[in-house]
Amino acid sequence: MFYPIKLDKIRNLRYGMKAISLIEKKFKKPIGRIDMENLTIEDVAEMIWAGLQHEDKELTPDKVMDLIDDYSDITTALQAMSNAFESAFGKVEDQEGKNK
Repeated sequence: MFYPIKLDKIRNLRYGMKAISLIEKKFKKPIGRIDMENLTIEDVAEMIWAGLQHEDKELTPDKVMDLIDDYSDITTALQAMSNAFESAFGKVEDQEGKNK
């Protein structure tokens, strides 16, 4: 499933197995053990980069930061990333059985 984010053009975040694998390699831990509440800006850029790799292999985390600075803002980018993760994994409450 894709989640659009408007940067230099409409790009589509997707957190499938390849993107998750890229994130796990960067953080050197399983996705479920990453502290999402204490990410650095560099961490956020890496995660967004991983979610955009499926459509732009030339993109880098540094370029992601430039695109966000030039065409969006950090809050919007974080919300798009959060929505894309929710789309890929469902709400945390659902996984814990609280919303079933």
